[in-house]
Amino acid sequence: MITVPAGARVLVAARPVDFRKGAHGLAALASEVLGADPFSGAVIVFRSKGCDRVKILVWDGSGLVLVWKQLQQGAPVRRARLDACSNGRGDSQTVSRRLDFSA
Repeated sequence: MITVPAGARVLVAARPVDFRKGAHGLAALASEVLGADPFSGAVIVFRSKGCDRVKILVWDGSGLVLVWKQLQQGAPVRRARLDACSNGRGDSQTVSRRLDFSA
């Protein structure tokens, strides 16, 4: 399990991304589309079109870290409902409370 440091910003891209992109391609996308600095230490979460994979991008101070997760069959990532978080930004506790990954 990878834990998010307390107070870290978590940015969730609400739309799916091209999963052929690597760390630098996703960093550019975060900068251009989300208006976020991918080198600030923020945790940036991307999902695939099929909602069965996620990529998490974070700067750890010495380089970009890209975590890729394919979920088991029957456990797809539900399209997140960003109730009060329309731009997908917030601290990790706020985002986790506002995201609903239930069926």
